[in-house]
Amino acid sequence: MAAGIKRKQATDASKPSNGVEVKKAKVEGSKSFTKREFVEPAKKPSKRNEASELEELVESDTCEGEHGFYGFAAKENSENDTSVSEDSDLSESEKEVKDQKRDVNKAKVEKKTKTSGAKPTSLEGLNLSTSKEAHAKQKALSKERKAAKPNADEIARSKKLWERLRLKSHVGLEERKKLVVELFDIVTGRVKDFVFKHDSVRVIQCALKYSNMEQRKMIATELKGEFRALAESRYAKFLIAKLLEKGDADIHEIIISEFYGHVRRLINHPEASWILDDTYRSMASPEQKAILLREWYGPEFSIFKTKTEGSVSSNLSKILEQSPEKRQPILNHLQGMINQLVQKKLTGFTMLHDAMLQYFLACKPGSSEASEFLEHLKPEAKEGEEQDSDLLKNLAFTKSGSRLVCLAIAHGSAKDRKLLLRAYKDTMELLALDANAHHVLLAALSIIDDTRLSSKSIFGELLPSDASAVTLHEKTISLVNNLEARTVLLYPFAASAKWLYPTNSPTLSLLAELHAIRATTSKKDPTIRLQELAKAISAPLLSTIAVGPSDFANSSFGCQFLTEVLLSAEGDKASALEAVADLAEGDPSGEAVHIAKSPAGCRLLKALVQGGRFDATTKKVVSVEPKLGFADMLWKRVSGWVKEWATGNGSFVIVGLIEADGFDAKDEVVAALRKMKDSLVVAAGDGAIKDEGEKKGKKRKGGMDDEKNKESKGNAGARILLQKLE
Repeated sequence: MAAGIKRKQATDASKPSNGVEVKKAKVEGSKSFTKREFVEPAKKPSKRNEASELEELVESDTCEGEHGFYGFAAKENSENDTSVSEDSDLSESEKEVKDQKRDVNKAKVEKKTKTSGAKPTSLEGLNLSTSKEAHAKQKALSKERKAAKPNADEIARSKKLWERLRLKSHVGLEERKKLVVELFDIVTGRVKDFVFKHDSVRVIQCALKYSNMEQRKMIATELKGEFRALAESRYAKFLIAKLLEKGDADIHEIIISEFYGHVRRLINHPEASWILDDTYRSMASPEQKAILLREWYGPEFSIFKTKTEGSVSSNLSKILEQSPEKRQPILNHLQGMINQLVQKKLTGFTMLHDAMLQYFLACKPGSSEASEFLEHLKPEAKEGEEQDSDLLKNLAFTKSGSRLVCLAIAHGSAKDRKLLLRAYKDTMELLALDANAHHVLLAALSIIDDTRLSSKSIFGELLPSDASAVTLHEKTISLVNNLEARTVLLYPFAASAKWLYPTNSPTLSLLAELHAIRATTSKKDPTIRLQELAKAISAPLLSTIAVGPSDFANSSFGCQFLTEVLLSAEGDKASALEAVADLAEGDPSGEAVHIAKSPAGCRLLKALVQGGRFDATTKKVVSVEPKLGFADMLWKRVSGWVKEWATGNGSFVIVGLIEADGFDAKDEVVAALRKMKDSLVVAAGDGAIKDEGEKKGKKRKGGMDDEKNKESKGNAGARILLQKLE
């Protein structure tokens, strides 16, 4: 009985009401009746081939366990047991009918085989084959189909080489070189036949990985004219990424030039859009970027190219200045392309962010175009659902996108700023750690008048109030030692300090642009805004400094953080200052780690001792109010080690003690220094010069005499202390 064919069930009418089965008496002449009953009508020849019958044979839409059938691979004993159990349920007449039917079918199969010589079909030879044989036939048929395809042998050979090459270990250098040479012998001249198949394209990627530049150019040359189609392929697009990664400028030009004129199609394609954007962001030159971005401005920029090299610009404002009559068509086309991607939720493209920034910069501030554009940036919130803020979050992490969000905050109203800032809820730490996204937080801190909103939204996530002391301490250390995140924490204390921002960073120029806009859109005084922000963040920072100042003093960033917070924070600083002063205890010249051995640590102590910041214009230290009183705290801890401090790396800390205003023990410091004047002379370098008096006046090759050279190698702080003692 074939799988999927249900066994006939006895009807309820054939059973008596009492449930007892009654055996029927054998009737003479039943033989002719049974023959007539099982005479099968003539059937039309089936058009299905043997393969389709095999598929029908293997698959079943019924439950085998339900109908008493357990597959072709069942043991012979189980088949016999099943047939016995089935026969036991039948009457003698039914058993005889069943045997006759089996004999008739067997005779038909034998007759057909003898007369025509044809093999029995799958259904006819059901009892002659097994499931394993059926699967083997299917597998053989699949191999035959693959072998009939073009370049089947070459693809099979190359895949075997690929299986060996992709092993990172167990393959020697010489063997790998031989495999690469053999692989290129196969694929050379057939690259196009390989790249559009999901399995063989991986062979080309492997060949690129171990190829030299000449071989890569050969592959790029063979694929010339096909890169747009490859970008739209589900698997071949990764080949373009690999070729761009491994290729040089010539290969980049071959690939990117085929994208010209097709940007609108590619950026909306589900596969090609990511390759196009990755190429634009990472591999394209400034001129290539400009050509690709100009196609967002209208069809004419796709059709007509600028012939003069080096003059291509994607600055939309300049283009509109040169052709003011094209303003409306260009803006309409650009807005349409932007809306297409935004509605499709494809808001992570760098090219999209650049286009959006160009559109906003081309609009006049306060115009209807600019207002409508800002409305589209606001997150949409439906009833019962969270607001959709994916666009704003993606914008924050690119250079153009972050600038666009900053300008939106600067030009927006108080309500707009609140909505924009709310979109970044639960992502403040990610923003603070990113090179571009931290600009959004700086813009919010410098522009939003509601400092309670900005401090709670930003500092409330960076330094949560419900966190434990240990967790808060660890988070603060990680933020302070990050190049971008520390600017967010220290902005309320050192907003205009140049040392706070990385060298060659666009942060200062961006803040200057935002401050110019702030003068017309914000009402609060900038100084008051910074004071309110500093007050909001002072308490958690002072508490975490008091817990473990040594963790901050281990790095230069940490020492700058301690200096700015302790000088500018509001609130009780006593415990934090005492904790920092404890770092100066002990012998600074010993082998143990000491703050005096760190140049940044010495600058920290000197600044706290002086109690203010040095003003370069007046050449004086401007003290903070109220007075810190750190000099008295420090003197209690270093009074027993004055000699080591004055003649070592921490000599300027002692200079700061002498120059500090309001320091009561200044005379004690001077008296201690007078007792060790000889040591100061030696440390300053004068003693070494006196021992070599005969060498005075002799010139060195560099034009500097020995006296000046010795002084330059001495302790500058010790020399200043000697001058103070005179």
